[in-house]
Amino acid sequence: MWTGEFEGKVLYVQTHGENDPGRCATPFFLAASAAAMEVEVGIYFTMYGPQLLKKTVVDKIGPKGDRGQRLSYFVKQATDLGVRLWVCQPSLDLNDLAIEELIDGVEMIGGAAFNDLAMNADAVVSF
Repeated sequence: MWTGEFEGKVLYVQTHGENDPGRCATPFFLAASAAAMEVEVGIYFTMYGPQLLKKTVVDKIGPKGDRGQRLSYFVKQATDLGVRLWVCQPSLDLNDLAIEELIDGVEMIGGAAFNDLAMNADAVVSF
């Protein structure tokens, strides 16, 4: 285990959507954990990932059985800790979505901006 002060930037990339609920909460959970450690954190949603940002979806996706939390819990936890959420514009088109259908606070960026984020991150983790 590393010791000492944590600094840096972590970029999570979410490519899976609502059809793969087992991969939904983890990026938000890990991003919130990193933000609590005072690391600069963002999640980039591409391919089917933007589906998870739909206002009508975040409360719909929940745990299997009666253990765990809904996706909205993890989203709120992450954003309350300052995690930034970015969405890929072409992926909105892929999923027939408009930015207005997404939860508040999501920023739309293009490929060049994503590449800049990735190149300047200390770690990039994909789901």
